[in-house]
Amino acid sequence: MQTDLDRWFIQEILVHEQALMAFLRRHWPHPDDLHDLRQELYARLYEAASRARPVQPKAFLFASARHLMADRLRRAKVVSIEPMGDFPPSHVLIDEVSPERWCGGRQSLRRLAQALDRLPDRCREVVWLRRVEELSQKDVALRLGISEKTVEKHIANAMRLLADALFSGEAPLAHASDPARSTESRHGRR
Repeated sequence: MQTDLDRWFIQEILVHEQALMAFLRRHWPHPDDLHDLRQELYARLYEAASRARPVQPKAFLFASARHLMADRLRRAKVVSIEPMGDFPPSHVLIDEVSPERWCGGRQSLRRLAQALDRLPDRCREVVWLRRVEELSQKDVALRLGISEKTVEKHIANAMRLLADALFSGEAPLAHASDPARSTESRHGRR
């Protein structure tokens, strides 16, 4: 015996099954899952309609399909973390840092610090906030009162100057033709 909900479901939802399947085929990358997706969607819709009937059933059907696909994709990206137990001890030799490697690392770090010190002030400040303090581009822009585009230009300029300094052995110089600097001056920001 059909209930009022069953009749509503048949008249308002199942009449769109062909369009729904075409939509799912177009947007879901795994054709083997289409029937399971449809059934899960129907179960969700039936349950939701038992609480309150949607005003626009067709729109509700397709919006629910998009949400279901997004949920499935999100779940697929989650990696299960299960304990694997203790691994047997490995007898691999530990790579000891030789005095030469240690000294070379210290010299590279010193060259990087010197190159950072020679960057233009605002450029250095943007690099520090973005790469060391790991602020987002938006947060750096807000903190310094500049646009996000200017933050991008400072980062690009700094990376170019640092690469020049580290790979050519020369220290970076503050360039007067710094594109981020000219953008700031055009917009009255510093």
